[in-house]
Amino acid sequence: MIKLLSVADVVTLFNATVGFFALLLVFSHQFPLAASLILLGLLADGLDGMIARRLGTGKIGEYLEPLADMISLSIAPLTLIYVTYNKWVVLEPSTHLLLGIVLVFSLICSLIRLSSFSFLKEKRFFVGLPTSASAMFLVVLSYLIVDLWYLLVVIVVLSFGMISSIRFPKLGLKVNLVAAVFILITILFQGRYNNTAPLLLLAALLFYVIIGPIYFQVKHRNSVTETDETHT
Repeated sequence: MIKLLSVADVVTLFNATVGFFALLLVFSHQFPLAASLILLGLLADGLDGMIARRLGTGKIGEYLEPLADMISLSIAPLTLIYVTYNKWVVLEPSTHLLLGIVLVFSLICSLIRLSSFSFLKEKRFFVGLPTSASAMFLVVLSYLIVDLWYLLVVIVVLSFGMISSIRFPKLGLKVNLVAAVFILITILFQGRYNNTAPLLLLAALLFYVIIGPIYFQVKHRNSVTETDETHT
């Protein structure tokens, strides 16, 4: 079985490992460190894709990556949100139940998205909101401890976004490097200094989620127009 692994798959296994340790830290109530490990898993998720494009993938890479992402980008962030809000916010039984239902809904949407990703893979865009973007939102919200009702609305919107047909552009290397810097800053500061780092990351995420699809549609229309003019 070991021979079936590639270099990219080893990074994918690292992604799953930090996601698992993040879960352990959540249950130990070490929330900032758990959030940092989830963000580290996000970096590993991006790195394994870059390595796979350069060196190729192993025979099980296509099956291994969704499993790893499910741990680090879905189960770990959702558990972080649940335990964080149980510790810092007094929840009534009905509100507690509603939070659980919303988190389960997000889990199901993540499962659907990750299991169908290989069938909907495109070169220039993602079909639906990437699970990594949803995970980053959840981590940032765990730092900020926003009002519970805002949290529930955001999670529902993110969940529908993951299984939607909205097209989100794939970012270039330079933009990905900038995003990695934002993530590293958040990891290093762990939400300290008036939440400056998480807020910067949140601003970048909102820009991508709102402007990204609009930018892609405009770029796609311009490309189609240029193609039609060339043929005529």
